[in-house]
Amino acid sequence: MSKKLIAYSGKKFTIEWHFDKHDKSQARDYCQDLDQVGRDKVLHLFRLMGDMGMIHNIEKFRNEGDQIYVFKPGSDRFLSFFVKGSKIIITNAFAKKTDKLPLKEKSRALNCMFDYCERVKGGIYYDQEKK
Repeated sequence: MSKKLIAYSGKKFTIEWHFDKHDKSQARDYCQDLDQVGRDKVLHLFRLMGDMGMIHNIEKFRNEGDQIYVFKPGSDRFLSFFVKGSKIIITNAFAKKTDKLPLKEKSRALNCMFDYCERVKGGIYYDQEKK
């Protein structure tokens, strides 16, 4: 597996960035553009989930329905889904502007989930570096 996919590897979960067919990761790019405090908040939540296996505070992690979950470090949102094999895939990220999850962002996460599943099933998701 490519190291660039891994956001955090813990005792309970490995958290990965979703990459599209062009090796782009919107969520990873968003995270890298945050200031150090913002990146530290995201990593703290990834560590909690990765090592403990659960975040009980719905102000920090929440089920948004349709198998989409959200990490909530401050005003930033990182959408994700769970995969068999103790993985969480981070699909997309955005700055919170309203109280409700924007349908556009949830739709993007669902599209990433579909893309991931199809490419894994086809055996091409984790072979990207063998081009």
